[in-house]
Parts: sequence; C-alpha cells; structure tokens
Amino acid sequence: MNALVPALTVEGALALVLKGVMPTKAAQRCSLLDAAGRVLAAPVAARLTQPPFNASAMDGYAVRAADVAAAPVTLRIIGESAAGHGFRGELKAGEAVRIFTGAPIPTGADAIVIQEDTTRDGDHVTVRDGTIDPSYVRPRGGDFIAGDELLTPGRRLTPRDITLAAAMGHAELVVLRPPRVAILATGDELVLPGIMPQTDQIVCSNTFGIAAMVRAAGGEPVLLGIAADTARSLEQKVDEAATCDILVTAGGASVGDHDLVAPVLTAQGMALDFWKIAMRPGKPLMFGHLNAQRVLGLPGNPVSSLVCARLFLLPLVRALLGLNPEPDRTLTARTTQPLAANGPRAHYMRATSRIAADGQVEVTPVRSQDSSLMSPLAKADCLIVRTIHDPALPPGSLVPILQMDF
Repeated sequence: MNALVPALTVEGALALVLKGVMPTKAAQRCSLLDAAGRVLAAPVAARLTQPPFNASAMDGYAVRAADVAAAPVTLRIIGESAAGHGFRGELKAGEAVRIFTGAPIPTGADAIVIQEDTTRDGDHVTVRDGTIDPSYVRPRGGDFIAGDELLTPGRRLTPRDITLAAAMGHAELVVLRPPRVAILATGDELVLPGIMPQTDQIVCSNTFGIAAMVRAAGGEPVLLGIAADTARSLEQKVDEAATCDILVTAGGASVGDHDLVAPVLTAQGMALDFWKIAMRPGKPLMFGHLNAQRVLGLPGNPVSSLVCARLFLLPLVRALLGLNPEPDRTLTARTTQPLAANGPRAHYMRATSRIAADGQVEVTPVRSQDSSLMSPLAKADCLIVRTIHDPALPPGSLVPILQMDF
C-alpha cells in the first residue's frame, strides 16, 4: 500500500493492523494466583469428584426416609456429622444423626429433615413433618466427576474459572505466553514522572497509561523509557525491543523536521503499511512490520495516544492471544446536547454517561475535546463515535458509543 495515500478509515486501518495475525503458541505454567486474565493453553480436567460424597445442604438430621414416612415419629440420636468431621458409624432403623450443612451423609441414611421440622429432647428427636425434599441432599459428583474436562483452551480466565480450577484440584494451569509489547516515548521535551520538568519540558505520561492498558488486555508491557530526538538514540531503543511482539512508539510519528520515528524504523527495515488515518484524535497514526514485529506509532498527545491504543493496540493484543479482537461492540445512547456536523474524519468524542429516568443511556460530551488535555479524558467513561461527514444532531438524538475500558 502506498504510505502517502491519505484518509484511510479507522475500519480500513484496523483491518491492516489485524491482517495475518496468528495467535501465539508459546505456553507456560503459572500458579492459580497469577492465572487471572491469562488465556488457557491446555484443557483442564477434574482431578477429583465434587462433591466427593453425598452431603447435606441443610442443618438438621440425617434419617432413613422410611422411618419418617409416618411422622410425627421419635428417633434416637446416635451421633453427629459436621463438615470435616463425618459420622463414622452406620445408621439403622429408628435412629438419626445430627448433621450440619456440607457434612457427609452417614451410611444408612437417605434423607435429611431440617431442624425447623423437629424437636430435640436429649438423645431423642421428634420429627413433626416427614416430607422429604431431595434438594436437601447434594449427591456425590453432582458438580463434576474426576476426568470431566471443564475448561477449554482459548478461554481468558476469570475469577470464576480460577475457583473452578482450584476445586478441580489444580494448583497450576498452562496458559499462553502474553504478547510482549515494547513501549517507547520519544522527544527531548519529555521527562519521566517524579522528575521536575524544566521550563521547556513536560512529563511523559501516556506510556504509563498504555502499559496499564496492555496489562489489562493480557499483554506484558515493556517500558523502554524515552528516546532523544536523535537517530542513534532511537536506533538503540528499537534494538532493545527486538524480542518483543509489538513495538509501540508514542510521539515523533508525524512529518515535522524533528519527527524521526518513521525514517529511523524504515532505515532499519520496517515495511510501512500506513501512516495517517481519517480520525480524530489521532490522525498521525503509523503502522508497519519490522521483521516479525508489528510496529504501531501513536501520536504524542496523551488523549490521541490512549484513544488510538484503545482502537488499534488492544485489538492487536487480543488477536495475538487468540481472542475476539473486538469483544465490545458499539452501544446506542441519547445525547443530551446538540452535536455539530462532523467533518472528513471520524471523531471519537470523550463523554460521560448516565441512566435516565426512562432507562435510556444518556451521554454528554466533556467540556473540551482538546487532545492534549488529560483531565477531561479521566472524567469521561465513553466515546461518542461520529462517522465521517455525520450531520448535525439535535439533543435527544441516538448516537453510537464505545465504553472506555482504559
């Protein structure tokens, strides 16, 4: 594709970013404590049966159903069964065992009567109501049995999955290696957080937000720091990223006299797929291939950088994990304010949302759409998606929105 062709659409750019992406096949073992959010690489089968025995679902008495069929009836209490301390004997006719929720049902018993339907007097219990409710007994293997395959590869593990894996007897799981994403800020004007900037400097903030997004998406961020505005500095940083799956640069991807990212990467062998897309914020977006590595050049403005990372980097990370690149489609909301006609670029407007009295989601654009302002972005929770040449819209119009998961 000719890199000079302007006005590539967001959809067209994303298709190029995801073209030919194959999920990583490298796997590793990790503990349950570290497995949440990872993608399962091997099936997980139960190593044991759950419950491992017939268990009581209620506090009450374990009895023989035949003994209480003609209730009221008085039975002799011969022992107790509690969780972790089951009754070891055998229940016979005319007998009962005091039992608690989760405890094993004694041999010889086949029913539970709840304590509310009984009256105890010393070593005897009178059962007033002999109606048997099968749900009071949790049968052995009612959840799963040893050998059942309950978690399959390609699944991003949730806390529920971790709980299930633990119940199945697993302390470790085999998961995919997370895509390694090198993140590089560029510019002599930048200093790291914690360093007081001089009069002509600013704090580098967007790379830390991008790293947080990568980690939340299941990737492994590798922060490379800041490259100075020299070809040598950029070359050294790019070399440090050689083992990563994705190289993300923030800033320096435009065409100004000091924008060196594209020339340096091209000189090192990068094939440029596109530069510049029809969207705002984020027009100067670059994408290419450097050997097997994918290179995404984000704008330097923090808002542009994060919005573009949401639209292009996160789908790429998910695709490398074998997940659906876009799990959350646009929703529909009602705008509370008039929206001016949109121009020749798709506009992703930062906005806040709320549920109106009629149950409809309402959205209000934040006070400023300036791509250099982070405080309005932090207040926003969604993006209003304005398509190319979208007409002016009055208040109450329905608009597509993207939830902001960053």
